[in-house]
Amino acid sequence: IGSVRGQLVNQFLTESFLVVLFSFVLALSLVIAVIPWFNELADKNMDVPWTIPYFWLISLIFILITSLVAGSYPALYLSSFNPLKALKGSFSPDRAASIPRKVLVVVQFTVSIILIIGTIVVWQQIQFAKNRPIGYTREGLIMIRKNAPEFWGKFNALRNELKASGAVVEMAESSSPVTESWFNNSTGFNWPGKDPNRRDDFATVAVTHEYGKTMGWNFILGRDYSREFSTDSSAVILNEAAVRYMGLTDPIDEEITWNGKKFKVIGVIKDVIMDSPYTSAKQTVFSLNYEGNVWINIRMNPEMSSSEALTKIEKVFQALVPSVPFDFKFTEVEFANKFAAEERIGMLSNVFSILAILISCLGLFGMASFVAARRKKEVGVRKILGASSLQLWKMLSTEFVLLVGISCSIGIPIAVYFLNQWLSRYEYRTALSVWVILITVAGTVAITLLTVSFQTIRAALVNPVNSLRSE
Repeated sequence: IGSVRGQLVNQFLTESFLVVLFSFVLALSLVIAVIPWFNELADKNMDVPWTIPYFWLISLIFILITSLVAGSYPALYLSSFNPLKALKGSFSPDRAASIPRKVLVVVQFTVSIILIIGTIVVWQQIQFAKNRPIGYTREGLIMIRKNAPEFWGKFNALRNELKASGAVVEMAESSSPVTESWFNNSTGFNWPGKDPNRRDDFATVAVTHEYGKTMGWNFILGRDYSREFSTDSSAVILNEAAVRYMGLTDPIDEEITWNGKKFKVIGVIKDVIMDSPYTSAKQTVFSLNYEGNVWINIRMNPEMSSSEALTKIEKVFQALVPSVPFDFKFTEVEFANKFAAEERIGMLSNVFSILAILISCLGLFGMASFVAARRKKEVGVRKILGASSLQLWKMLSTEFVLLVGISCSIGIPIAVYFLNQWLSRYEYRTALSVWVILITVAGTVAITLLTVSFQTIRAALVNPVNSLRSE
């Protein structure tokens, strides 16, 4: 009716711009709604920078570029159709016309596959480390830091009163908290067979007699500290890593020298995970010392509820150190905090995986609708010639499954490479198993079939008379 091609191009680009502009406003509204939740999830403090000009400038540029890219295909391609052929129905787009749609679907699902595999592997790594033996019993164990002079000299009084209250099974002090080893790279050690060129690299923890009983140590060889042996003041207990590091074949009663003083090894315990659960246990030497310990470790009575036990413990501390607030930490909570960063990565991966899958399915649904409409007459002819609805569904769905197959062949190697790089950061790590890839592929194919089946089944069930009545 008289429109020139330039007018059609402008119309398509204007429509694209309006859609993208509306999408931007909707996206901004969603960001405002979810940003408090996202900040809590990501442990950030982000906000929309309303007053910063760069934010609006970058947003405008992004809107314009997106509008141009999204609108260029209909603006330049569809406006070039011969109107006579298009109106007569004799126009048939070439195969190259479908390539951009297929490329976009492949890219979307490639990203989704990478994120899905990444999410599963992050979860695997966290569970792998959480299930790792830690060498002590963390349930029912609390720590209190001696952060005031009023604590000093009251070890025996506190221990006796706490045990008498019935809320505490045992109490001990240490120079480091249970979930950290503060004194690393200690030097001055010597032992039989030591390589003189070897650099000392030990963690050292000073403890009181009942520390092992309070912690729930697992002894491999020898015994714990005992008040019955006065010689234990010159004794040390090693963990497995220290025995391996020293190369001791029979460590019990072995004599080692530390800063010129001789010590006898009386026990070997299983490795205690004090630092990162993703690294090997540090070679650690535990020595007996009652001077300068800054942590009180308390094993609560398991037969009493935590709230009741803590109430009784607090009363004892208020009686003996009334000027100091009762401030404690659950060892279980402190240990769980070691997984915070990885769990945050896992949660963010979950969110972005869901978003990526949703966007991919929207694109797939749109493409399935387009293909079903374009092949409507072909489906009608096939039905008249005897094709069943199941055969037609398989025919229409095969193309999309092939696209997902291409996405898998691209996404899986990328995911495997980068996840192996990520896992290599951890000494104690899980392996990237085959079942993760199989589950991802099966899940992606299932999502694809569920997405496209609505349109393909709908097209397969259409009465061929309705699709061929104009022929």
